[in-house]
Amino acid sequence: MGDVGREALEDLLDLLDLERVEQDIFRGRSRSAVIPRVFGGQVAAQALVAAGRTVPADRTAHSLHSYFLRAGDPDAPIVYTVDRIRDGRSFTTRRVVAVQHGRPVFHLSASFQAYEDGMEHQAGMPAAPDPETLPTAAELLPRYAGRFTAPDVVDKLLRARAAVDLRYVAEPPFATAGTPREPRSQVWFKTAGELTDDPLLHVCLATYVSDMTLLDSVLLAHGRGGWTTGDVVGASLDHAMWFHRPFRADAWLLYDQESPSSSGGRGLGQARIWTRDGKLAISVIQEGVVRVPR
Repeated sequence: MGDVGREALEDLLDLLDLERVEQDIFRGRSRSAVIPRVFGGQVAAQALVAAGRTVPADRTAHSLHSYFLRAGDPDAPIVYTVDRIRDGRSFTTRRVVAVQHGRPVFHLSASFQAYEDGMEHQAGMPAAPDPETLPTAAELLPRYAGRFTAPDVVDKLLRARAAVDLRYVAEPPFATAGTPREPRSQVWFKTAGELTDDPLLHVCLATYVSDMTLLDSVLLAHGRGGWTTGDVVGASLDHAMWFHRPFRADAWLLYDQESPSSSGGRGLGQARIWTRDGKLAISVIQEGVVRVPR
């Protein structure tokens, strides 16, 4: 991805480097997104940064549960207040509320654990082609420029995702709109440059990326192209992640996603994230509003 990707990654890392206002209060800013609201993965990652900065360094995040309450204003700062719920012998729990214009826009609970040995098992990694054989976003997106709602959508998508090398295994929803498919999607992703060894940083960047494509499988089931094509409207409602094993966000990760259900104007996506050598690193579940425009 070259210099553009590395510069975008530096901008993203700067975005995650929150300003500490008081001991348990942090302030963050936003970056431009494809739609005129704060990208959900950004606020989730920033909230996890805030929580992690109040936790001892020997405890790593093992789960988060969150709710998106209101659309965020990308032109206003976001204030993150951390509540130190519990500091136990093995586990630490934090609650974070993100506020804009005096109102909560996001709520997160996160749990951290000191390392310990335990029983080990995992499911097998699904088949997927080598990521280097797949087209980059810069190669893929211009092919479908005519399917988007506006001519600048491709440029906006490329800018919004420049910090991450994200490659679809099969055609994305906007490429096959009008034709229902199996409700399953796979992407490979990694950051556009190397990162430090801080485990919290890798977890936060995986959290950031996890909100980009998780509801794609809902769209595929109904032959919908997505928000960028205008045939659905929607937003994330809640998001949960479990971090099972160490991983690096600057090395290829396979994001295997599927949708078991949609009903009542909501769609559910569930996924597993694997390291390239077959270790199950993360489990993810998200529900979102998915409506057909009237």
